Amino acid sequence: MTTVKTLLGLPGLRLRPRAGTDLLDRPVTRIYVTELSDPGRYLSAGELVLSGLLWWHAPGDAEPFVAALARSGAAALAASGADSGGIPDDVVDACVRHRIPLLEVPADLSFSVITEQVVLALAAASDGARKRLQAAAEAPVETLVERAAAELGLPCWVLSGVGRLVAGTAPLPIPPEDVVRRYAAREPGPLTVVPVEGRHAVPWLIAIGGPLSTAQAELAEEVAGLVGVTRARAAPPEVSLPAEVCVVALRTEGSDESRDVLSEWLPDSLLFDSSGDTSYAAVARPSPAGLSTVEPLLRAKRILCGISDPGPRAEAAESARYALAVAAERTGRVSVVTAGEVDVHHLLLAGAPAGLRAALRRRVLGPLLAYDAEQHTDLVHTVRVFLECSGSPTRAAKALHVHVNTLRYRIGRAGELLGVDLTEFTDQLDVYLALRAGSPGGD
Repeated sequence: MTTVKTLLGLPGLRLRPRAGTDLLDRPVTRIYVTELSDPGRYLSAGELVLSGLLWWHAPGDAEPFVAALARSGAAALAASGADSGGIPDDVVDACVRHRIPLLEVPADLSFSVITEQVVLALAAASDGARKRLQAAAEAPVETLVERAAAELGLPCWVLSGVGRLVAGTAPLPIPPEDVVRRYAAREPGPLTVVPVEGRHAVPWLIAIGGPLSTAQAELAEEVAGLVGVTRARAAPPEVSLPAEVCVVALRTEGSDESRDVLSEWLPDSLLFDSSGDTSYAAVARPSPAGLSTVEPLLRAKRILCGISDPGPRAEAAESARYALAVAAERTGRVSVVTAGEVDVHHLLLAGAPAGLRAALRRRVLGPLLAYDAEQHTDLVHTVRVFLECSGSPTRAAKALHVHVNTLRYRIGRAGELLGVDLTEFTDQLDVYLALRAGSPGGD
């Protein structure tokens, strides 16, 4: 990494610090020559600004110039006083006030010589940084990130597409899921984000704490390649689970990404079954967070997930499968259902073949379905609302926006057609199960 102090050490330049001697460790990314009185719109972070001070005429002129350097994050100002009788105190004071290192350029030194030597120093530093990074190619991701931060002069992080922080050199200024969301939406943010190379369904991202020069961007791409190789080379972690586990069933509709999503979303899980778009994993304690974050980065049309309660793996897997069936019946691009959300009738009906459920529905509800078809009524819906209101005529009438006497008449008529008493609990149970048997998940 080239710093302001590095440039002071170049013997051919003979630069002399006049202000900001405690700031000489700032990284320099490129050089910019200007004589504009306010060059703010053209500046970027990390630049060494070179000026002959032709814009300075009287005290006060330095304030807008130096303030613009400070706002842009310039590394330093290298100024020549050859045409102004030396560097004015006004310029020195402004640099002290805005904490901009000020380097005095010898009056006999050409700006072209300075530019050439700074460019050569930056190129040598970039080549050296690349070699140092490549020397660490076999190191863990955490070490690569530390080396990258040192070479770039900026904090760095590696994030998973599920919003998980893999490694970092400082606290993230925004939540990791926000970094991923902004990257997926191509929204600007406070960090520069570079995708890690690789063929994984769930990508990794490198986030860097600031804008990058061309040389820094090239170095970041080098880091991304090395992290990708390290990720591909990593062996699956050894997982030790208790006797009772939670099982997560995950389906990626329209793609075969389920296994990669599960292994990345739940890195401490044990994948034990994967076929096409559906995979199963056992884990001590799952967290539903992260699936909404990664969804925009996948090819899958939807992500469906069922999570069991803790139990023996075989039983937990069945519970997760039923929860997954319920998730499939819900709307939304990401649908997560836990075992606690699955009603008993869901479990009973989910275990029955589709043909048996259809036969049950026809046997119990046949006369009512036929009546609705012939008379263009909807007594089936009335019965369902009535039963879901716990058999309360008052509540059901309110839900259907009809008079309670109308509701009682309709329920009586439906009971006659079905040959049951819809005020009796056992008859209510049979009819309700038949009503819920109309869909694969029991909904």
